[in-house]
Amino acid sequence: MSNLIAPSVLAADFANLQRDIEMVNNSDADWFHIDIMDGVFVPNISFGMPVLKAITKHAKKTIDVHLMIVNPDQYIETFADLGADILTVHYEACTHVHRTIQAIKAAGMKAGIALNPHTPISVLEDIIQDLDLVCIMSVNPGFGGQSFIENTYKKTSQLKHLIEFSNSECQIEIDGGVTDKNANKLIEAGANVLVAGSYVFKSDNPTETIKSLKELVN
Repeated sequence: MSNLIAPSVLAADFANLQRDIEMVNNSDADWFHIDIMDGVFVPNISFGMPVLKAITKHAKKTIDVHLMIVNPDQYIETFADLGADILTVHYEACTHVHRTIQAIKAAGMKAGIALNPHTPISVLEDIIQDLDLVCIMSVNPGFGGQSFIENTYKKTSQLKHLIEFSNSECQIEIDGGVTDKNANKLIEAGANVLVAGSYVFKSDNPTETIKSLKELVN
């Protein structure tokens, strides 16, 4: 299975959003990574339902929605209706994680759990077999353009061991500060989905940047 590249739409040009969506459609990227922030769970507010609806109208690849919000359970059906293929919620935002995972799957989506930089991998031991994806935050959630946290390599390796020990088929996604400088090391540690925001959309040629990143990790 090839390693996947998921450009983060949060770093796109919102004044030219359709143009950037079409760019990703026509690139070597595999997924659209879409961050939904509420200004409560994280100190920033990103786009909400109408913008996601506009994105899914034009996007032709897997829609990977990352919720950085409190009370994610009340919006699960809404995100399914809006076209999310994968719905990732934060472990830190869920009181009953197992129930949330089951609700996401019942709504027809793949279920992911995101972990903040300070949250240990061990919290996933009882639910790893139910997950389709674990998103390791390699920056603190809420803002683009942050520096990569070096401890991410160790966490990725720990997660890979847990997945293998549990015979889980869960994918490992890294979100934050991914560039050509750390991509290979993350793949070697066990990751297979890399989210790239600023590195892609702020480059001179985003299509070529995606292509070179994809080639680098495969």
